Amino acid sequence: MSYRSVFAPGLFAGKVIVVTGGGSGIGRCAAHELAALGAHVVLIGRQSAKLQDVAGEIVADARGHVGHVSFHACDIRQEEAVRSTVAAIVIAHGRIDGLVNNAGGQYITPLESISAKGWQAVVDTNLTGGFLMARECYLQSMQEHGGAIVNIVADIWGSMPGMGHSGAARAGMVSFTETAALEWAKSGVRVNAVAPGYIASSGMDHYPPEAGPMLREMRATVPLGRFGNEAETSAAIAFLLSPAASFISGSVLRVDGARPQVRMGWGQVAAPEAAQQRDAVKPFDGFHRYQTPKVFQS
Repeated sequence: MSYRSVFAPGLFAGKVIVVTGGGSGIGRCAAHELAALGAHVVLIGRQSAKLQDVAGEIVADARGHVGHVSFHACDIRQEEAVRSTVAAIVIAHGRIDGLVNNAGGQYITPLESISAKGWQAVVDTNLTGGFLMARECYLQSMQEHGGAIVNIVADIWGSMPGMGHSGAARAGMVSFTETAALEWAKSGVRVNAVAPGYIASSGMDHYPPEAGPMLREMRATVPLGRFGNEAETSAAIAFLLSPAASFISGSVLRVDGARPQVRMGWGQVAAPEAAQQRDAVKPFDGFHRYQTPKVFQS
């Protein structure tokens, strides 16, 4: 099997696109789709073994052809590491056409229990690291050649209880997206963000077991009545990187099933099963290697 993208084959042929956090979850899925559409995908992450596994998947899916993928282990929170990694990519490929700022992470805890160290760690990962990657891609390539950046944020609208550190960092990344779109337009660079809502990805398996019941019940708060999946998020990323989005910059594309629109007193929130299967809203299962998070497996 191969990735079942809705976009035209060869859409990103000849393009070099960097994907941070490419070893799992949404990053892994996006890397597969972009490679299937012809891009040379450069995976970035802290664990070389995970990146190597994803690179191997992409090569295997190329069905005997050379897979357009390479990888670099890098902690995006470290300025010098980011600078040298981006330099190595530019030396190897000549330019960087796209950046998917996907790396991130958080843990569930109320505000009063977050230490300064814990707060800083989440902000460094979800905000500072994304800034460093975008800045270096701009300075070392896009300032001269142009390009497109997609920052992955989160469903922060109406608060992010239990993850206030992540919500603050993601809100900062939205503001950064808007500012970079303005400042870097002169170089032919577009900067946008994708805000995933409740997406059933491998990241959910990093939460403690006691969070399982809450995670399984969250679908009832989504008007479309279900979780999104990695392929639906990846499609939004691919669109914003594509020429079809050539006049879109400084925007946030939400992939959340209208969850932030939920208001008290409306009555039933989640659409019934029959409605969930109608063509306009039923799940798009484009990623042939998708794995259901363990928390949802019976």
